Amino acid sequence: MSVPSPDSDKANAEALAAIRAAVGPKGWIDDPDDLEPFLIEERGLFRGSCAAVVRPADTAETAEVVRLCANAGIPVVPQGGNTGLVGGGVPEGGIVLATTRMNRIRDIDPANRTIIVEAGVILSDVQAAADDAGCLFPLSLAAEGSCQIGGNLATNAGGTAVLRYGNARDMVLGLEVVLPDGRIWDGLRGLRKDNTGYDLKQVFLGSEGTLGIITAAVLKMFPKPKTSATALAAVPSAEAALALFGRFNDRAGDALTAFEYMVRVGVEFCVRHVHGITDPFGETHPAYVLVELTTPQSEADLSGVIEGVLGGAFEDGTVADAVIATSEAQAQALWRLRESIPEAQKPEGGSIKNDVAVPVSKIAEFLDEATRAVEEAMPGIRVCAFGHLGDGNIHFNLSQPEGADTEAYLAEWDRFDRIVADIAMGLGGSFSAEHGIGRLKRVDMARYKSEVERDLMRTVKHALDPANIMNPGKVIDV
Repeated sequence: MSVPSPDSDKANAEALAAIRAAVGPKGWIDDPDDLEPFLIEERGLFRGSCAAVVRPADTAETAEVVRLCANAGIPVVPQGGNTGLVGGGVPEGGIVLATTRMNRIRDIDPANRTIIVEAGVILSDVQAAADDAGCLFPLSLAAEGSCQIGGNLATNAGGTAVLRYGNARDMVLGLEVVLPDGRIWDGLRGLRKDNTGYDLKQVFLGSEGTLGIITAAVLKMFPKPKTSATALAAVPSAEAALALFGRFNDRAGDALTAFEYMVRVGVEFCVRHVHGITDPFGETHPAYVLVELTTPQSEADLSGVIEGVLGGAFEDGTVADAVIATSEAQAQALWRLRESIPEAQKPEGGSIKNDVAVPVSKIAEFLDEATRAVEEAMPGIRVCAFGHLGDGNIHFNLSQPEGADTEAYLAEWDRFDRIVADIAMGLGGSFSAEHGIGRLKRVDMARYKSEVERDLMRTVKHALDPANIMNPGKVIDV
């Protein structure tokens, strides 16, 4: 174990003093009580430490902070709304660089359908600004009232509209990034065609702050939907849900915006623990799908499309029951049922989370095989599977058996992670669909990624951040 020399301690102290001067009192936090929210993460799996939280006011201050850290060898952990689920924003020494104060919307161009925003803008504020301009920014997820767009892009967030609009990286035309040496790359170009060499923005999208700090982005906006239709259908099996997806895909085409899957346990948890949620059906069913169609065409009969698809599905037993929302309030109530599942799991004790993806055609096979495997591994375990069936991403969460010891159950996390990930990977899938790698899934990187892939990632990391100061210990071991 190496011991820091007095000279290195002095250099760090001098660098921290210079950083504090660069950002001023509003940009510096070092009181232990005030630091605490920045040291923990949503699931309580990790707790970190840092010398200070630094909150630059703009890109120039960010660059100066990073330059000072690079010269002194001080680790920098970028952090947005700290809503991540894999420990990617938890510091392991150094400083936390919080983007909260960089929260300006720099420009909106409705004709080009682009919006330029700084990293600290809350996702729901991006959505609202696009809406005010008569457009849509479709990235949507449960944490949208507190997560920041910079973090969404750094983690390549998914959400509920991936089926139609893609992941976060698909909504980006340009970036502004502070590099690990403090230089600024200005790639804020709102071009849909720019065939001038490497697409550098893709290097930083999904990199979880390990290659640089996204400080601003040019985002795509889309036509605002003028007509929508939402329905909840009860289905007898995952196979039936997949068959129903195929029917909606064929009939609705691009109007199919969301196709979400839920097993019965998740619905029971919501009815039991979330105020105002009731079971939409008089009888219980093994699984449910939430379908949403949207279009910018004001006269489109989307409800008729839903009725037509469900009518045929009723006749052959693909669907057992269904409810079609007749108002926006009813549609929101159906969405609330789906979106409340993660919160409703908490009162049921320990929950082992899995965020996996498989080809859409393999969804039913994965659900059947993974459910059977975990139930054999631990009798009484409760599979709470839900998520984005339309894009192949299922949150395969496992609630502890009733009456089990929570601490002992959560100690089994790695074992069940391995069981579920092995099955997903065996079906041509991924062990992390939209949550990223962070600290939580580094062991999976070593287990499932080929040596060639890991070597390529290390090469990129070393080329951009040879001193390994940007969010060290995350994503890839170097």
